[in-house]
Amino acid sequence: MDYRTKPSPRRQPELREEDVDPNPFTQFGRWFEQAQAAGLVEPTAMTLATAAREGVPSARMVLLKGYDERGFVFFTNYQSPKARDLIDNPRAALVFWWGALERQQRITGTVSRVPERESDDYFDSRPLGSRLGAVASRQSEVLASRAELERKVRELSDRYRDGRVPRPAHWGGFRLAPTAIEFWQGREDRLHDRLRYTKREDGSWKIERLSP
Repeated sequence: MDYRTKPSPRRQPELREEDVDPNPFTQFGRWFEQAQAAGLVEPTAMTLATAAREGVPSARMVLLKGYDERGFVFFTNYQSPKARDLIDNPRAALVFWWGALERQQRITGTVSRVPERESDDYFDSRPLGSRLGAVASRQSEVLASRAELERKVRELSDRYRDGRVPRPAHWGGFRLAPTAIEFWQGREDRLHDRLRYTKREDGSWKIERLSP
């Protein structure tokens, strides 16, 4: 196997301290809008890394469903392995990778459940099939067959013919409140730009440049 990498065929834009917003959420919004404008397949996809109470790590992809200065929100089954990790050890990390733009964002912080009203509102906004699936699926548990899952969904479809599926108590949102956010911009010769925002005790943010 050849592990050699080819040089980048184009010059990447600089990421300079004087150009970024002092608020990392505003800066994230700028990059997120550019990722959407670039037509990326799924710019909301992010790696969620958690650790169990014993320290065993795990990671998987989830979708960003909202963000503001309180943090970054995603939804899941509260009985899933990732949710159990977060309940036992409410610290996590997120990673966005937008390869077409050669940009990465690393976010670390503490995690808490969103209020039930927020989970209700988002659940009600989902397509009917997604709501039925959330009720039918025991996420990550062993499933005897695909047919078993499809049978459950059909039964629920018959039960909720009016389309008014209540949010199950085992499903809802988490919010990661960041303590650090790093913006990474690919550059030539692996001399990448890395700017890290770290939250101070007074709520303001310190910006530091990191070595590539």
